[in-house]
Amino acid sequence: MMYYFLKEKRILVWVTLSGLIYNGGMALAPWFEGQLAQYVADVLGGNRKAHEVFLLALWYLITIGIVQGARYFKRLYVRKFANHISLTMKSLLYHHLLAEKPAAIRQTDQGAFMTRVISDVDACVEGMRKFTTEIFDTGVVMISYTILLLYYDWKLTLLVSLFPPIAYLLAERLKGYVTRCSAAAKVSSSRLSSRTMDRIGQGLTYRLYGEESRQNEIYETYLSDYEKKTVRANLWNAVMGPTYEIIAMTGAIFILYFGSQNVEGAGWTTWDIAAFSAYLACFTRLSIKASHAAKLFNAVQKAKVSWQRIQPYLSAQPLSSPPSQPAQPLIVSHVSVTYPGSAEPIFTNLSFTAQPGTIIGVTGEIASGKSTLGRLFLQEFPYKGNITWGGNTHWQPEGLVGYMGHQTELFSGTIEENIQLGQEGNIFPVLHAVDMEQDISTFPEGIHSPIGEGGLKLSGGQQARIALARLLYHKRPLLILDDPLAALDARTESIVLSRLRALQGDSIILFLSHRLSAFPTFDQVIWMENGKTPIVSTHETLMETVAEYRRLYTTGTTNTDLQQSVKKH
Repeated sequence: MMYYFLKEKRILVWVTLSGLIYNGGMALAPWFEGQLAQYVADVLGGNRKAHEVFLLALWYLITIGIVQGARYFKRLYVRKFANHISLTMKSLLYHHLLAEKPAAIRQTDQGAFMTRVISDVDACVEGMRKFTTEIFDTGVVMISYTILLLYYDWKLTLLVSLFPPIAYLLAERLKGYVTRCSAAAKVSSSRLSSRTMDRIGQGLTYRLYGEESRQNEIYETYLSDYEKKTVRANLWNAVMGPTYEIIAMTGAIFILYFGSQNVEGAGWTTWDIAAFSAYLACFTRLSIKASHAAKLFNAVQKAKVSWQRIQPYLSAQPLSSPPSQPAQPLIVSHVSVTYPGSAEPIFTNLSFTAQPGTIIGVTGEIASGKSTLGRLFLQEFPYKGNITWGGNTHWQPEGLVGYMGHQTELFSGTIEENIQLGQEGNIFPVLHAVDMEQDISTFPEGIHSPIGEGGLKLSGGQQARIALARLLYHKRPLLILDDPLAALDARTESIVLSRLRALQGDSIILFLSHRLSAFPTFDQVIWMENGKTPIVSTHETLMETVAEYRRLYTTGTTNTDLQQSVKKH
């Protein structure tokens, strides 16, 4: 956690300077209040003029103005500190999710992850913010108040100082219970979030199979458990605050008794009205601050619980994308794939070789295994045979494989943010490659235009092209494109494919599609049939030897010609 404090050290310098001025100056307030009370008494007794009271009040206002000005800047920079920490933590969590393998992501409890990103980060940041604030608002100011109290009467100060530690001891005794309650509430919140996601996603299925009422009852038990544990966790925070204040303020009874003796000249020291008023006002402020310090212990314990939950997903240094590996030949030798738990193979005995700069088209009937072949290079499931990259059979997809599936995986940021994913650079070459320049020019803020959740502000074709631009921006030596242009019209598809070839360089591209208009330009074509050995050849050969391939190509090109004819007329 210290990493986050050090990361924001510049802001914390300003917090320290403004905090020392503000909280050190807070001790002047009770002193001025005591002097004002004495001046008023002197005016009533005929010992002072009224204008002296107004002059002292003016200096009081000026002093308080300076102190409150420092308070403004301290709060401003503390809030900036908290916002920066929240942004850093959430960025690391999201980056961790992006860096995970797809198979691991599918096994992630979405409800629990949402709780960590939203609730746990907020609780952790709030604990850090309170800790930073109370160092000055409680620590520094308590030292200032204590010095002033000791100046007026050190014996009485030692007596009344016995009570704030009692509040601290009580907070320490409750620390373990507060921690357990907070942890239980967090776990219950995660379970409820997961159940909510399941209830929303499977709602129609439950209704069709008559399970809706039963699932509603189950959901109510999760909701009731969350309510009980959250109330229990929050109850102690709500109740103990006033309790700490009552304990800390108990010393006021002794101040009224011994302080009045000091004013009468029969106590440990001699006071006037100014000293009595200043001492009582200062002690009141000190007691309130002492109770805040006790409450801070509980807040820190809640933050500790949240920190322990999110710490495995955070790193002292932001995760960076693995460097792109150099281009190498790809050799697939006698590869067969069967899903775990299934007896029937998806395909068998696939062999082909691809040199850098090669484009290979992959097609076949529906459910013939095209997408499975693409995901094979993400190492999401076991296979038989060998796949070598540059002669190495022990390769990893990180830094090697770029993958674009059926889901565009866009988020509610800007076009630029969706493409860059935190890696700054010039995105216009890839926007040109996917023919998005004209579309971008129509957006109000260009590449800085927000696209909405999942890209809802974009058309299907625009979503696909932004996703493809992101893949090309983070270019890898092996690119897997699973039906990337299905949402585009024939003209745009032709433009994108021609520019893709020019931007490809030495990357190997596996182009999975049921639209075959561009397949004549590819170096190789793989024809797939479910459960059989794929045929690896060229477009021309497949047109002569595979009737189904010929039918798909003829049907696809006929539809394309028809679309272009309709547009012309």
